[in-house]
Formats: sequence, C-alpha cells, structure tokens
Amino acid sequence: MDISKFEPVSILNYVGGKWDDEIVPQLVEYIRIPNKSPMFDKDWAAHGYMDAAVALMETWARAQTVAGMQIEVVRLEGRTPLIFVEIPASADAGTGDDCVLLYGHLDKQPEMTGWDDDLGPWTPVIKGDRLYGRGGADDGYAIFGSIAAIQALQTQGVPHARCVVMIEACEESGSYDLPAYVDHLAARIGKPSLVVCLDSGCGNYEQLWCTTSLRGLAGGNLTVKVLSEGVHSGDASGIVPSSFRVLRQLLSRIEDQNSGRILIDGMQVEIPADRYAQARKCAQVLGSAVYDKFPFLPGMSPMRGDLTELVLNRTWRPALSITGVDGMPPLSSAGNVLRPYTSVKLSLRLPPTLDGKRAGELLSEALLRDPPNGAEVTLHLEKDSTGWNAPTMTPWLEQAIDAASLEFFGKPAMYMGEGGTIPFMGMLGEKFPGAQFMITGVLGPHSNAHGPNEFLHIPMGKRVTACVAKVIADHHDASVRGETIGVAAVAGGDQHGERAHRTDHGVVACQVVCGFHRGTAQKDGQHHQAGAVGRGH
Repeated sequence: MDISKFEPVSILNYVGGKWDDEIVPQLVEYIRIPNKSPMFDKDWAAHGYMDAAVALMETWARAQTVAGMQIEVVRLEGRTPLIFVEIPASADAGTGDDCVLLYGHLDKQPEMTGWDDDLGPWTPVIKGDRLYGRGGADDGYAIFGSIAAIQALQTQGVPHARCVVMIEACEESGSYDLPAYVDHLAARIGKPSLVVCLDSGCGNYEQLWCTTSLRGLAGGNLTVKVLSEGVHSGDASGIVPSSFRVLRQLLSRIEDQNSGRILIDGMQVEIPADRYAQARKCAQVLGSAVYDKFPFLPGMSPMRGDLTELVLNRTWRPALSITGVDGMPPLSSAGNVLRPYTSVKLSLRLPPTLDGKRAGELLSEALLRDPPNGAEVTLHLEKDSTGWNAPTMTPWLEQAIDAASLEFFGKPAMYMGEGGTIPFMGMLGEKFPGAQFMITGVLGPHSNAHGPNEFLHIPMGKRVTACVAKVIADHHDASVRGETIGVAAVAGGDQHGERAHRTDHGVVACQVVCGFHRGTAQKDGQHHQAGAVGRGH
C-alpha cells in the first residue's frame, strides 16, 4: 500500500461524514420497519416488511459512487432474499482472483417487552451518541459500513482487492437459507482469503474488539403433561404430581440449581490455552465491566467472583436459560387449579467446539429417560447449532487489526470469545477453508441486543467502519506479497449452522425420536412440528 495515500484522519473524517449525512438517517428509517426474522413471523413474505428493508438498503447502495459496483437482490424460490454486492479490485491492484467477503444481516429479533416509555422497537430515537431501536446495531449497519469503508479507500486512491458483500435475511432464525445461497453464488463469490463479519460485540467502546469464538446453541420446547384437563387443586394436590414439580426434576438433571453448572456428561470441553490467556487479558482490561454492564438489581451478584472465570463462563462453557413458558395463566386469572401441563422454551448455549447435533442428542437423552411418575414428557428440539473457534490468525491480519485499533481508537485491539451464536461463521469456515476471519461489531455495554432499549453507539460504528477500511487496505498489501490464501467454496456440508428446517413461511422444529435427532420433512409450505415423547412404564 502507498502509505502516503492512507491518511487515517482523512479516512475517519470521510467515514464520519458519511455516517452523519447518510447512514444514520437510513438506519432511522430501517428501524421503523418491523421485519422480524421468519422464526418470529411465519407470514413474513405476505407482510412485506422484509422486502421493504431490502428495498431501503438496495436503493441506498445503488445511489453510492463505487467504481464498478454491481448490486443484485437474489431470490431463491421459497427462501428469504439476499443482497449480493460485487466490487471489482482497484485498477492494477495485482491481487488476481483474491477477494474479501463482507457479511451482515438485515432481519430482526421480535419486539420484546420492557422498553422505556419514550422508546420502542420500531420507534427510532437518538439520544446523544445512541440510536435506539431494534436492529440498528444488530445488524442493519453492516451493509452501510461495508460499502462506506470501501468508498473511503477509493476516495484516497488506496488500492484494494475484489470485495463481495452478502447481506442475508434469516440470521436470527439460524441462517437456514444461507448455505443454499453460498452454493448458488459460489462461482460469483470466488475465493475469499478474508471474511469480515460486522455482527458481533465489543467489550467497551474504547478500542477495536475481535471475536475469536462463538458458542453453539441447542434449544427447543420441553413439555410435561400430567392430566387431560385442569382440576381443583384442593382435590388433586397431594395425589396428582404437579407438572411444574416434574419439570423442575427434569431440569435438575441437566443443571446444578445452585451453581448453574451443566451436569450432562459430554457437554464440557477442554478450553484452549490461548483462549484462557485472552480471557485473562479481557478480565484485566474490563474489570467489573465484565458483569456490571448488565442491569443487575441492587444486592445481586454475578455467578462467580473471579472475572476470568466469568469471561470463560460466557464464552466457553455451556449455560441454560429459560426464555419462555406456556401452560400458566397470568396471575390475574390464576385460580386454584392443578394445571394439566407446563411447557418451557430451553436455550442451552454450547461450548464453541462441541458438535451441536451431538449436544441435542445428549439433551434429549437426559430429559426423556425415565419420566418421573410416568408423566408425558415431550421435547421439540428447534435448534442444534455448532459453535465456532477461529483459526489461528496470520501475522499480517493480527498486525493490521492492531494497527487499525491504534490509529482510530488510540488503544490496541482486544480479542475475546462471544457468548452468542452466528451460524454463518462456522459454515464459512467449512465453505472456505484457509480463509482468515475478522469478526467485530458495535454491540457493547448496555446496547442490549435482542432485549428492550437496544441501541447503536454511533461513534463506535464510525470507528469500526474506519478500521475495516484499514484492514481491507492491508489485506491488499498482504495479497500482493503472497501472504493470503483464497479457496473456492466447498459444496455441501452441514456441520455448522442451526438445523432448524424451513418452510416457505417460517421454521419448523427438528424431530427427536427416543433422544436422537432427525430432521423433519416439509411439503407444500405446511408448518409441521414433531417431537419426542417419553412415557413412564
């Protein structure tokens, strides 16, 4: 790279102006669109919100001045749309067929309750440096940031390799359409040696954070039935086992109620030494921010006192959350009735290197064997997603990321695993072996992705965009030096990604029979659910 051309101050000024003049106003309009992911809106196609979000982004992208850029909204039959952007290499770039793949998504999580009175999921509000509303940070800014980063280079004449931008529309449902699109577009994607993902988090807003691992996810609906209908609790209690108590017994098989440790054999993995070291460094940098970024009530304390162990709990150890309940009336209408059933939605985060399908089998085996009191126990396993552990970072990329953080934040870059799941990353590791990964994002303290009062930290978005520009420029230099390796897409493969089977309008559950996973078939756009049943003898 011609160092004289890359001027960090000019890059940041250009990016900042682009955000202020165009990107923030676009995100304001994007937040207004309730384009929930198909798992949360089975009639997404009929409602048209996803198409509205796609149109907003496509219209903006087509208005941008980027040399040779080609934009297409790709629509495979029965699948969510995908925005595909191709930007050729700079003239005389000397990078051959090497390329950078930039990824993001435009679908959103559902509304969730608990928003402040003056905020709402579809009501964009700017307060200081924060843009509130669903999806701005997760992950609406990705297409804008990706294209703006490349524009910033072109305005200074800084060379770059060919770039491809892919924005999918079902990430929050498990990216079940994405493998089909990657296969369909394999020849046009080419041979990326660097994958940039802008859908992750950051430990603070003071430096660039890169994600080194992602947890997997096994989850679904667990139901315990004890009666065919509800009966008077005064008459039945003491004779009929409570479905809630039976449910508690089953949950105690998989989680220690005192410590939260997952008890299932095979759910724990050996944590690599380098990930331990990264966790220790993150704990030192973040201090109490490891836990006090969460809205703890007065008097509450985290699950452990050791900060390094908390980081590892969040990134490399399994953990159970109950995210929904059914079979219980609201308190205002709860009579003295022994209820016939209780259902809960399980969300079991998995260590990055644990096979998701095997985890689903282990979960089913633990919950379905020997049902207490002969209760009818069913498990509809909706997800069994394998996590991801990043390949060892090459020297050029590590140097580029650190230099970008120093230039645009004034502090070195930090590396940490994330507790969430991005199915795309594991799939990309399979599809493009040998590629390097830069996974970063703007979801920092209190940004509350998926929850109420979600916000995008605007200055962080600007600096992350500038950092991406720097890394793309350094990738060009590394490519010219022969230090990058691009490999064409490998067809097939389903090791990673959530195994949540799709229909034309939504997602169907996976089927578990006698504790073993089997994908259900779907025909004619019907939404089937299947499950396992454990009965006492």
